Amino acid sequence: MTSLRAAALRWQAEGRPAVVVAVSRTQGSVPREAGTRMLVAADAVLGTIGGGHLELQAIADARARLTQGVGAAPPAEQRIALGPGLGQCCGGGLSLRFDALAAVDPSTWPEAAPRFTLQLYGAGHVGRAVVRLLATLPCRVQWIDERESEFPTDAPPPHVEARCVEPVQAEVASAPPGAFYLVLTHSHALDLALAQAILARGDFGWFGLIGSRTKRARFEHRLRERGHDAALIERITCPIGLPGIVGKEPELIALAVVAQMMQATGGG
Repeated sequence: MTSLRAAALRWQAEGRPAVVVAVSRTQGSVPREAGTRMLVAADAVLGTIGGGHLELQAIADARARLTQGVGAAPPAEQRIALGPGLGQCCGGGLSLRFDALAAVDPSTWPEAAPRFTLQLYGAGHVGRAVVRLLATLPCRVQWIDERESEFPTDAPPPHVEARCVEPVQAEVASAPPGAFYLVLTHSHALDLALAQAILARGDFGWFGLIGSRTKRARFEHRLRERGHDAALIERITCPIGLPGIVGKEPELIALAVVAQMMQATGGG
């Protein structure tokens, strides 16, 4: 996931002609909030201001400005009522501002706040499928495995940090308070060691453990024997994944668990 700010700075450095379309003000029900931006070049569009006819018309207007030459068209603002005229039923209104990319400073744009910070343990099939989905989402991921050969040879996205360490459970201490944890390792013994480290901290925002109901029951028994708090044990999500997404293929498991994590943030 490349941020719009990073893309804008790169386009500026390349001298690429483009227009920044920004939602400057909103009223009532609208598809995106104020501050949302989109980059429009003659042959590319990055970001979205909400889609539909509103976005198509904004892209056309931006490209019409590009035909006037870089810097020739002064900044402009359009007030738009969303309704039958645009084929959108939001019912609100907004203002769009059009600026030449060369005339703005993208370094001042705020980055989207991550929905969560995740420690993902396991670089096997499911772990790789989870990372492929998280590559497109605003989050931070520490992807941890003791087997370097399991990580893909391609570099992960900038917001995903691959760590090959041993013992992996020592990494639990490096997570920020409220972090999410997803344990998908190749070893039940390692899963249990990680569960103990996570419960010992006690400040997780969400903790998912791959496995069946039988595995959960066995882990609950062992964790209670080791003195861990029953209320924290109850908060472990095992089996993982939203109910109703059926299938054991890694991609389906990943889809179900990423949706579950998004739901846990209040963004689902």
